[in-house]
Amino acid sequence: MGETEEKPDFVFNRIGRRALGGFYYVGGMTLLLASAVTWTFRGLFTRRVSFRPQALAEQMIRVGVKSLGIVILVQTFIGIIIALQMEPALAEWGQQAMVSNIIGVAGFRMLGPIITAVVLSGFAGASIAAEIGTMVVSEEIEALEAIALNPVRFLVVPRVLATLIMMILLTVVADLMIALGGYVAALTVLGPTVHQGYWDRMSTQLMFSDFYTGLIMSGVFGLLISLIACHEGLQVKGGAEGVGKATTMTVVYSIVAIVMAAVVFTAIFYVFVWN
Repeated sequence: MGETEEKPDFVFNRIGRRALGGFYYVGGMTLLLASAVTWTFRGLFTRRVSFRPQALAEQMIRVGVKSLGIVILVQTFIGIIIALQMEPALAEWGQQAMVSNIIGVAGFRMLGPIITAVVLSGFAGASIAAEIGTMVVSEEIEALEAIALNPVRFLVVPRVLATLIMMILLTVVADLMIALGGYVAALTVLGPTVHQGYWDRMSTQLMFSDFYTGLIMSGVFGLLISLIACHEGLQVKGGAEGVGKATTMTVVYSIVAIVMAAVVFTAIFYVFVWN
């Protein structure tokens, strides 16, 4: 009987600890973002702090250019899958030609940014967390602080800016690849009913708001991925095991954050933009 009475307290304690841990994590991310923004503005608008464009360029190549191939491959297959999945359902209503309309709206509004963000969280986010975590373990971060160099300025800012910028650029490529993948499926499998006038129907259906809302989401996704990766890397404890845990949690937290942000943006855009 005594054990039964203790169970509710135990459950509430666990819930309370998880909630406090969540607030602590969000608070840490917010402070990291504020510090990164501060150093970015100081580098751009003051002479005492250099911006280090070379470091930004190196991270853009590492984050964006090296992930371009996998993004093109995945998004092309996504376009093919959507076309092949939608055509039988639309054929029942004699609307096979609408495949291009659906691919355009779904790809530009949501699938382009989300799938690209998921790919980037595994490709770049995990790499950033592992790199910074290894520097923490090997005491390189302490060495930077010992010579009065701020780790946020030298490590976080270039990675955050590079991920944000390249996420937006990769989303543009992803949108085009989804559309191209749908056209390949239409041209090779679905027949002339779908592929004739494919690009005309898509361009007629799409609005500029479909494009820029996707880019807004992609920018936020890039910011979330980079902040989570840097935060996890800087919090590493316990040697190699801690680095592995940080890498894993970066991918997990990034995907959860991406989906949550997508829900919020979808609701906002549905109410204020798309209707």
